[in-house]
Amino acid sequence: MVVEIHVPLLPISDLPDGTYPFPWIEEVEDFLSDTEEQGDVKVLDDGEEDGDVYVFFVTGADEEDLLAVASRVATLPGVPAGIVAVVSDDEGEEFGLGRRVSLPLSTV
Repeated sequence: MVVEIHVPLLPISDLPDGTYPFPWIEEVEDFLSDTEEQGDVKVLDDGEEDGDVYVFFVTGADEEDLLAVASRVATLPGVPAGIVAVVSDDEGEEFGLGRRVSLPLSTV
């Protein structure tokens, strides 16, 4: 099982000229790397741009735990709103072909 984390590829506004417009990508990568080091999940491949979204991949745990990690990504400071998780398997040849889950998950 793989959970794809689809983040809208939106630049941070009001950044100084010449500043990388997507600093949140590195923040998410750092968060996922730290989570992987704790043994909670495995980061599958590097994230990549796919049209108007940036996609990160996590695996190595059950669906509930993977979605919990994806939900935490959605609440990181500076990460654009509108994140969606896609639950699929690692045999898929295209992104976004699984069950879609809006993030962050509700805690109710």
